[in-house]
Amino acid sequence: MTRPPARALVPGVVALLLLLSLLLAQQLRGGDGSPCAASRLLVPPCGAWWGAYVPPGPQGEAAAVQSFEQRIGRRLDLVYTYHDMGTGSDGQLLTPDEQSLGATRMLMLSWESDVWDDTGRTPSRHLGWSKIAAGDYDATVIDPQAERIKDYGRPVLLAFDQEMDTRTPADGTPAEFVAAYRHLHDRFQQLGITNVIWVWTVTGYLPHRALMKAMYPGDAYVDWIGYDQYNYYRCKSVPAWESFAQTQLPTYTWLRTAVSATEPLMLAEYGTAADPAHPAAQQQWYQQVPQVVQQQLPGVRAVVQWDSSVPGPDCDLSLDQAPALAGFTTAGRDPYFHQPVRLK
Repeated sequence: MTRPPARALVPGVVALLLLLSLLLAQQLRGGDGSPCAASRLLVPPCGAWWGAYVPPGPQGEAAAVQSFEQRIGRRLDLVYTYHDMGTGSDGQLLTPDEQSLGATRMLMLSWESDVWDDTGRTPSRHLGWSKIAAGDYDATVIDPQAERIKDYGRPVLLAFDQEMDTRTPADGTPAEFVAAYRHLHDRFQQLGITNVIWVWTVTGYLPHRALMKAMYPGDAYVDWIGYDQYNYYRCKSVPAWESFAQTQLPTYTWLRTAVSATEPLMLAEYGTAADPAHPAAQQQWYQQVPQVVQQQLPGVRAVVQWDSSVPGPDCDLSLDQAPALAGFTTAGRDPYFHQPVRLK
């Protein structure tokens, strides 16, 4: 057989290499065919989401978030908001402001089984996990809000009773929480709601490890696992300054070994108090975030800043101080936290 000239093989080789490259690229693409597009459960394959809780101001939630974004020089990927299970305005999921923000950002709603009083987010009444599990609130609370989410259409991350390990025994037992969580999940399925992504969020406080493990509904009911760990230095009588890695890595390791080895994780709330003796400490703390998340917390696919204070002296965890804002702004420029947000 006559062997063709070598140059005749070149077009075929080029075509084969091109085909292999296209196949490899397709494997790296998300569900909409775009490189690094998130999965159906909003898990970014190439990095992590950059998010925040921003307290609503006098002009409302949307204006507060937009003002925050101007300060940090970028748009948030994810906005975290909080609701009770009352029948008033605080219990209305997907407010007009939230829907406006959700046009170009992901929304995560914390839905808490309390009815808040008029002075803020202080529970005036607990609904009780056993009653939720029994379906007592389906007609009056659960179903109407579930239908609002269904009508919204876009994907919504929903966290039921975040930090539930601090809510027992007031709201019920660990077993009753699991039953309530599963009932909500199953009720949404019965109503044909497919755009909810379920988030299970604990404090991450390791002395609660047995309690947290007992309150896990199981991988079949959970799409994301969140935990809330802070550098509370001087706040809550914490005497030692902890780096970003020191605050996050112990809980991350425990969750991966004791709760779920596969579910995507998020820092559902995080932040640092100030060190009055070292004003630049907050800036340095936030500047550590990109490297630590990439190298030591590979399962973390979203980081959500708590831009507010908590009760107590020395407990301002917001970005109001210039060093903290500068550090957070620098961290938010890292390419790892710039993933394409495409919401249908």
